[in-house]
Amino acid sequence: MLEVKVEVEFLGAAQTVTGSMHLVRTSRMNLLLDCGLFQGRRRDAFQRNRNLPFDPLGIDAVVLSHAHIDHSGALPLLVKHGFRGPIYTTPATRDLCAVMLEDAALIQEADARTIARIARQHPEVEEVEPLYTRHDAIAAVKAMVGVPYGRRHPAGPQVEFTLHDAGHVLGSAIVAVDVSTRFAKRRLVFSGDLGRNSMPILRDPDVPEGADALILESTYGDRLHPPLAAMEDELEAVIQRTVARGGKVIIPAFALERAQELVHVLHRLHAQRRLPAVPIFVDSPLTVKVTDVFKLHPDCYDEETAALLESSDGPFDVPGLRYVTDIAESGAICASSAPAVVISASGMCEAGRVLHHLRATISDRKNVVVIVGFQAQHTLGRRLVEGRDQVRIFGLEHERKAEVVVMNGFSAHADQSELIAFAESVRESGRLGPVALVHGELRAQRALRDLLVQRGFGPVNIPAPGDRLHVA
Repeated sequence: MLEVKVEVEFLGAAQTVTGSMHLVRTSRMNLLLDCGLFQGRRRDAFQRNRNLPFDPLGIDAVVLSHAHIDHSGALPLLVKHGFRGPIYTTPATRDLCAVMLEDAALIQEADARTIARIARQHPEVEEVEPLYTRHDAIAAVKAMVGVPYGRRHPAGPQVEFTLHDAGHVLGSAIVAVDVSTRFAKRRLVFSGDLGRNSMPILRDPDVPEGADALILESTYGDRLHPPLAAMEDELEAVIQRTVARGGKVIIPAFALERAQELVHVLHRLHAQRRLPAVPIFVDSPLTVKVTDVFKLHPDCYDEETAALLESSDGPFDVPGLRYVTDIAESGAICASSAPAVVISASGMCEAGRVLHHLRATISDRKNVVVIVGFQAQHTLGRRLVEGRDQVRIFGLEHERKAEVVVMNGFSAHADQSELIAFAESVRESGRLGPVALVHGELRAQRALRDLLVQRGFGPVNIPAPGDRLHVA
């Protein structure tokens, strides 16, 4: 029997949670799974993202799991450096990338201008250059080919793939890659970012069958999420007490999925008359555009949300809520001292309008910052989670007096129990061999690895950048 060559090189999101990038080599082609930006210390991230860890001209095709920037954000850079192949993804992810990648380019340009202005008055602040332009972002989207869930599609010679619903964000996919000859075949399953069961808006994750190897995310491999109902109660309590003391609630949120989930939760709290009379602002042009894309894809919703969308009481509308795109209105919200709830991107507080809201509120004890998602190491969001008394915003130090509340229960990532259950379902449906844990910090990965080994999985690897896995 002739051997089927399948080798995976882990180039990003290896022993860290950002920069997803995995290169699948076969005897006939090179297929890249995801091409995301690394997020961390600004200087480190800039250097790491500017230099792709492979030859772009050596890539035949890309399969993108979903639109989050740490999975898709380097695609314009790939195209900028000469890649001319197809980028396969779901139709919803393509629509989301059309707005998100352009926005990423515009934010890089805007932040560079802001930092340049500050640097003129503060020589210690180092200026930055955008990684890519709006033109590069548009070129990347033009290369995208929409492939529906469940449809087997050719990627190149002897290589096909199938996208399965990951339940993480709109359009997110688990990727099953099939490499075959006349005599043998191998199936590699890449979880992408795996969603949770019974979350609002989206369907539960699907389970591909027949895997020979599994690349599994591990963001929350060392912890369990509290029930969503408990998170709703806590969010209500935070808003009530902050408004009572005359403060603002600032919620950094990813424009894709987290912002929509928060609005959906606020919709439910309002319907139950559990919110005080306070204005709510979604201050993010990208979030507004992403929410419009959500409305175009009810095919991705669970039954409850699809029914809400058909009613006059839509899931993304709350009385008193205003979607803000105008920069002058955003500035007025920043300048106002009146109580308000402000949802703004980016989710890890590394770019975008949320930085202006944090700069305006972080040094006042009556305000609160609510963290609703995982914060990568060395990001501003992580420093807030760690309770730092001093934080750097736009290159300048600020005293942190605002209260910080962490609510991981809103996460769209599967927790430890859900990751194990998914791996067991994949194993039950096939002949699963090696498992590689990616997209997680070492502590979480080691905890998840130990539990998987106890359950008879093996080998379970935690690849470092540049490590390779042979799928036999």
